[in-house]
Amino acid sequence: MSKSTYTVTGMTCGHCVSSVTEEVGQIDGVQDVQVDLATGKVTVSSDRDLTQDEVRAAVTEAGYQLAG
Repeated sequence: MSKSTYTVTGMTCGHCVSSVTEEVGQIDGVQDVQVDLATGKVTVSSDRDLTQDEVRAAVTEAGYQLAG
C-alpha cells in the first residue's frame, strides 16, 4: 500500500472536498482519499505508486489546482 499527500488550492467548502475526493478516487489503484479542507491536504492511499501527473489531472478535472 502506498500513501501520498498533496496540497490542493482553491477548495472552500464541503462540495469542493466531495469533488476532489470523487475525481482522485477514480484513479486506477486508489483505495482511499482523505481531504482536510482547512489545510488543503489530500492524502491518497493506493495499491500502486501514483504519478504526480495522474493526481494533478484528477484535481484539475475537479476544478482545482495541485500546489507545487
